[in-house]
Amino acid sequence: MTDGCRVLMVFPLFNAGSFWNYTEACDLSGARYPAAPLGLVTVAALLPQHWEIRLVNRNTEPLDDAAFAWADLVMTGGMLPQRNDALDLIERCIKAGKPVMVGGPDVTSSPALYAAANFQVLGEAEEIMADFIAAWRRGKRHGVFEAPMGKTDVTKSPLPRFDLLKLDQYLHVGVQFSRGCPFSCEFCDIIELYGRVPRTKTTTQVLAELDALYALGYRGHVDFVDDNLIGNKKALRQFLPALQHWQEGKKYPFAFSTEASINLADDADLLRSLSASNFFAVFIGIESPDTDTLVMTQKKQNTRRSLQQSIATIHGAGIFVNAGFIVGFDSEKGSIARGMIDCIEDTAIPVCMVGLLYALPTTQLTRRLRAEGRLFADDGQTHSGDQCTAGLNFETTRPRRDVLDDYRTVLAAIYDPVAYFGRVRRLGRMLRRVRPHRMERGDLRSFMRLLLRIHRAGPGTAGPFWRMLLDCVWHNPRAVPYVIMTSALYLHLGPFSRQVRGEIDREIADVDAGRGPVYERVRAADAVLEPA
Repeated sequence: MTDGCRVLMVFPLFNAGSFWNYTEACDLSGARYPAAPLGLVTVAALLPQHWEIRLVNRNTEPLDDAAFAWADLVMTGGMLPQRNDALDLIERCIKAGKPVMVGGPDVTSSPALYAAANFQVLGEAEEIMADFIAAWRRGKRHGVFEAPMGKTDVTKSPLPRFDLLKLDQYLHVGVQFSRGCPFSCEFCDIIELYGRVPRTKTTTQVLAELDALYALGYRGHVDFVDDNLIGNKKALRQFLPALQHWQEGKKYPFAFSTEASINLADDADLLRSLSASNFFAVFIGIESPDTDTLVMTQKKQNTRRSLQQSIATIHGAGIFVNAGFIVGFDSEKGSIARGMIDCIEDTAIPVCMVGLLYALPTTQLTRRLRAEGRLFADDGQTHSGDQCTAGLNFETTRPRRDVLDDYRTVLAAIYDPVAYFGRVRRLGRMLRRVRPHRMERGDLRSFMRLLLRIHRAGPGTAGPFWRMLLDCVWHNPRAVPYVIMTSALYLHLGPFSRQVRGEIDREIADVDAGRGPVYERVRAADAVLEPA
């Protein structure tokens, strides 16, 4: 073939100060990063088979000059916390005269910030990559290729190029069954990027992806990266029996996690099917225990049930819950710290991603705040972390100091080792696993490393850990591997919560001293109003 192309795919660095990095948990198991870049290996499968492709994940390995010099074309892109590194890479490509393409959620949401790139792929790539390939073959070296939001037929999505991954570098590998979510949460950009009608792959497609991972020798944790796995319950019910049959035939080589809405607890049959297919964890956005807040943010699905009972039901099905909470909503009438802490304790959820509200570029929240004149300008340079340290990019209705103080109080309470391992202990009693954990190579080594490091994790950590572990061994030994998983995460979450609290303390000091974005905005407005 005469139209070959050497493509260097680069997955940008996530900002180091992120809740999701799980650095210590990765180190325990010998991994370098939690999740593999599913998006890039899917795009790789859309390129002509005779094109040469190399993949560099900047979170797990360096991008050396030789790989950069080899490439005819660089492809990159990702999410908001990867923006800084993606922009740096684009600048490097421009200086070296390398054509660079950028895609993914952040460029789709904020294309103007990536205007320097030669090519932009906005939206889902499956139905527009052919247009790019044709343009490249015609000699075009600039262009924007845009897919209609939420309309791509995911049954046309190819088998990802898992062979490009160094699978031993990751805690888990992702596959996808569906895209989109049927709900309309004001602060969420999923429905803006992927629509409110969940689109599903065929059973044959997904099982082929699992077959490919299995054939490469991968075993262990596979994450269904769906925006809401139960967004299309009818399709999921048709898929799960085939998934269970596949697992049985292969002697359950994979343990699955996913993301879903709280109404998962309403469907006992679906929970049983998920458990029988060896799902062990689910992330659920709870956001707030306050009903007024949930109604205002259009997350009414969380108001029609007891959160405590719903979480207990999911735990009783053998699937443990990780959850998201947000501080800073307009509807907060006073201090919300005690109510959120009580909710987290009552539901016995150990791993809680508690963040400050952040108005993402393409959301109903951002449009409302902009119309109200409360949104801070985006200078194109994102934060050093994620919404844990960079939220509240708008004028809050409550005093900003009070919001920050509530946030700090929640973090200090829930990641105190006594509280954390108390929740893990209660989880260990509730978790009713149908299948025992499949031991993998390295599990015993990881456990021994955990035992050594838990004693160095900070004062007051080892005692609560051992009490929890012995309690689980005595009362529910099948849950032991899963309480060990959540204990390993504490090696990241304990220090991370202390780091975040330090940053919040500095921001509170700025507020007290009249510094920070609120005051800069006020000073800028005053300058405009002053007479010449």
